[in-house]
Amino acid sequence: MTDRVVTIGGPPGSGKSTAGRALAAELSLEFVSAGELFRAEARRRGISLAELGAIAERDPSIDRALDDEMVRRASPSRLLDGRLTGPLLRRRGIPNRYIVVTADERVRWERLVHRDGGSLDEVGRLTSAREASERARYRTYYDIDLETEVPDLRVDSTHVPAPDVVRTIAAFLRAPEAA
Repeated sequence: MTDRVVTIGGPPGSGKSTAGRALAAELSLEFVSAGELFRAEARRRGISLAELGAIAERDPSIDRALDDEMVRRASPSRLLDGRLTGPLLRRRGIPNRYIVVTADERVRWERLVHRDGGSLDEVGRLTSAREASERARYRTYYDIDLETEVPDLRVDSTHVPAPDVVRTIAAFLRAPEAA
Protein backbone atom coordinates (compact mmCIF):
# COMPACT_ATOMS: atom_id res chain seq x y z
CA MET A 1 0.00 0.00 0.00
CA THR A 2 1.97 3.04 1.21
CA ASP A 3 4.78 3.63 3.65
CA ARG A 4 3.57 7.16 4.25
CA VAL A 5 1.24 8.53 6.86
CA VAL A 6 -2.34 8.74 5.57
CA THR A 7 -4.10 12.01 6.37
CA ILE A 8 -7.70 12.87 5.65
CA GLY A 9 -9.07 16.38 5.72
CA GLY A 10 -12.10 18.32 4.63
CA PRO A 11 -14.67 20.70 6.04
CA PRO A 12 -17.12 19.83 8.83
CA GLY A 13 -19.85 17.49 7.62
CA SER A 14 -18.00 16.43 4.48
CA GLY A 15 -17.80 12.82 5.62
CA LYS A 16 -14.06 12.79 6.27
CA SER A 17 -14.34 11.20 9.73
CA THR A 18 -16.89 8.63 8.58
CA ALA A 19 -14.68 7.70 5.65
CA GLY A 20 -11.54 7.90 7.76
CA ARG A 21 -12.83 5.49 10.41
CA ALA A 22 -13.99 2.97 7.81
CA LEU A 23 -10.78 3.33 5.79
CA ALA A 24 -8.62 2.88 8.90
CA ALA A 25 -10.51 -0.31 9.75
CA GLU A 26 -10.19 -1.62 6.19
CA LEU A 27 -6.45 -0.90 6.07
CA SER A 28 -5.76 -2.00 9.68
CA LEU A 29 -4.63 1.48 10.71
CA GLU A 30 -5.20 3.24 14.02
CA PHE A 31 -7.63 6.16 13.58
CA VAL A 32 -6.68 9.46 15.26
CA SER A 33 -8.99 12.47 14.98
CA ALA A 34 -7.91 16.07 15.61
CA GLY A 35 -11.60 16.95 15.99
CA GLU A 36 -12.04 14.37 18.73
CA LEU A 37 -8.96 15.69 20.54
CA PHE A 38 -10.31 19.26 20.27
CA ARG A 39 -13.76 18.16 21.52
CA ALA A 40 -12.13 16.30 24.41
CA GLU A 41 -10.28 19.47 25.39
CA ALA A 42 -13.56 21.44 25.32
CA ARG A 43 -15.20 18.80 27.55
CA ARG A 44 -12.18 18.84 29.89
CA ARG A 45 -12.63 22.60 30.27
CA GLY A 46 -16.42 22.30 30.59
CA ILE A 47 -17.09 24.56 27.60
CA SER A 48 -18.60 24.22 24.13
CA LEU A 49 -16.63 23.60 20.97
CA ALA A 50 -17.48 27.14 19.81
CA GLU A 51 -16.23 28.60 23.11
CA LEU A 52 -12.94 26.72 22.84
CA GLY A 53 -12.60 27.95 19.25
CA ALA A 54 -13.09 31.53 20.45
CA ILE A 55 -10.45 31.07 23.14
CA ALA A 56 -8.09 29.52 20.57
CA GLU A 57 -8.42 32.69 18.47
CA ARG A 58 -6.77 34.57 21.34
CA ASP A 59 -4.50 31.81 22.66
CA PRO A 60 -2.36 30.10 20.01
CA SER A 61 -1.14 27.51 22.52
CA ILE A 62 -4.44 25.62 22.24
CA ASP A 63 -4.10 24.96 18.51
CA ARG A 64 -0.35 24.49 18.68
CA ALA A 65 -0.68 21.82 21.39
CA LEU A 66 -3.30 19.95 19.36
CA ASP A 67 -1.32 20.27 16.13
CA ASP A 68 1.91 19.16 17.82
CA GLU A 69 0.05 16.12 19.18
CA MET A 70 -1.16 15.21 15.70
CA VAL A 71 2.40 15.58 14.34
CA ARG A 72 3.69 13.45 17.23
CA ARG A 73 1.20 10.72 16.31
CA ALA A 74 2.18 10.72 12.62
CA SER A 75 3.11 7.17 11.68
CA PRO A 76 2.43 4.90 8.70
CA SER A 77 0.44 2.72 11.13
CA ARG A 78 -2.10 5.52 11.67
CA LEU A 79 -4.69 7.41 9.69
CA LEU A 80 -4.82 11.01 10.91
CA ASP A 81 -8.12 12.86 10.52
CA GLY A 82 -7.77 16.64 10.66
CA ARG A 83 -8.42 19.55 8.35
CA LEU A 84 -4.90 20.92 8.81
CA THR A 85 -2.94 17.72 9.41
CA GLY A 86 -1.83 16.85 5.87
CA PRO A 87 -0.48 20.31 4.98
CA LEU A 88 1.08 20.70 8.43
CA LEU A 89 2.94 17.40 8.11
CA ARG A 90 4.16 18.43 4.67
CA ARG A 91 5.57 21.66 6.07
CA ARG A 92 7.31 19.69 8.81
CA GLY A 93 8.91 17.40 6.24
CA ILE A 94 6.78 14.35 7.04
CA PRO A 95 5.69 12.57 3.85
CA ASN A 96 1.98 11.76 3.81
CA ARG A 97 -0.86 10.87 1.52
CA TYR A 98 -3.12 13.89 1.88
CA ILE A 99 -6.73 13.04 1.05
CA VAL A 100 -9.51 15.65 1.10
CA VAL A 101 -13.20 14.79 1.29
CA THR A 102 -15.56 17.59 0.25
CA ALA A 103 -19.29 18.09 -0.11
CA ASP A 104 -21.66 20.91 -0.98
CA GLU A 105 -22.24 23.28 1.92
CA ARG A 106 -25.96 22.59 2.36
CA VAL A 107 -25.38 18.81 2.33
CA ARG A 108 -22.66 19.23 4.97
CA TRP A 109 -24.97 21.27 7.17
CA GLU A 110 -27.77 18.71 6.79
CA ARG A 111 -25.36 15.97 7.84
CA LEU A 112 -24.34 17.97 10.89
CA VAL A 113 -28.00 18.54 11.84
CA HIS A 114 -28.61 14.80 11.53
CA ARG A 115 -25.53 14.03 13.67
CA ASP A 116 -25.74 16.78 16.29
CA GLY A 117 -29.29 18.13 16.11
CA GLY A 118 -30.37 21.74 15.83
CA SER A 119 -31.88 23.74 13.01
CA LEU A 120 -30.30 24.02 9.58
CA ASP A 121 -29.99 27.81 9.96
CA GLU A 122 -28.27 27.56 13.35
CA VAL A 123 -25.93 24.78 12.25
CA GLY A 124 -25.10 26.74 9.10
CA ARG A 125 -24.33 29.88 11.09
CA LEU A 126 -22.18 28.04 13.65
CA THR A 127 -20.35 26.00 11.01
CA SER A 128 -19.59 29.06 8.90
CA ALA A 129 -18.25 30.88 11.96
CA ARG A 130 -16.14 27.86 12.93
CA GLU A 131 -14.69 27.54 9.45
CA ALA A 132 -13.85 31.26 9.32
CA SER A 133 -12.17 31.08 12.72
CA GLU A 134 -10.13 28.02 11.76
CA ARG A 135 -9.18 29.51 8.38
CA ALA A 136 -7.85 32.66 10.08
CA ARG A 137 -5.95 30.67 12.71
CA TYR A 138 -4.35 28.35 10.13
CA ARG A 139 -3.14 31.35 8.13
CA THR A 140 -1.91 33.21 11.19
CA TYR A 141 -0.19 30.30 12.93
CA TYR A 142 1.18 28.35 9.96
CA ASP A 143 0.63 30.42 6.79
CA ILE A 144 -1.59 27.62 5.51
CA ASP A 145 -4.61 28.33 3.31
CA LEU A 146 -6.55 25.10 2.83
CA GLU A 147 -8.23 26.54 -0.28
CA THR A 148 -4.88 26.58 -2.11
CA GLU A 149 -3.42 23.33 -0.74
CA VAL A 150 -3.28 20.58 -3.34
CA PRO A 151 -4.24 17.15 -1.97
CA ASP A 152 -3.06 13.88 -3.43
CA LEU A 153 -6.72 12.95 -3.88
CA ARG A 154 -9.95 14.94 -3.57
CA VAL A 155 -13.27 13.08 -3.28
CA ASP A 156 -16.62 14.89 -3.44
CA SER A 157 -19.05 13.01 -1.20
CA THR A 158 -22.09 15.18 -1.95
CA HIS A 159 -23.93 12.44 -3.83
CA VAL A 160 -21.65 9.49 -3.04
CA PRO A 161 -22.39 6.99 -0.25
CA ALA A 162 -19.67 6.62 2.40
CA PRO A 163 -18.73 3.05 1.36
CA ASP A 164 -18.03 4.30 -2.17
CA VAL A 165 -15.91 7.16 -0.84
CA VAL A 166 -13.92 4.62 1.17
CA ARG A 167 -13.51 2.35 -1.87
CA THR A 168 -12.25 5.26 -3.97
CA ILE A 169 -9.67 6.27 -1.37
CA ALA A 170 -8.57 2.68 -0.69
CA ALA A 171 -8.10 2.06 -4.43
CA PHE A 172 -6.00 5.22 -4.69
CA LEU A 173 -3.81 4.21 -1.75
CA ARG A 174 -3.38 0.67 -3.09
CA ALA A 175 -2.42 1.83 -6.60
CA PRO A 176 1.25 1.25 -7.44
CA GLU A 177 1.82 4.94 -8.18
CA ALA A 178 0.65 5.88 -4.65
CA ALA A 179 3.34 3.69 -3.06
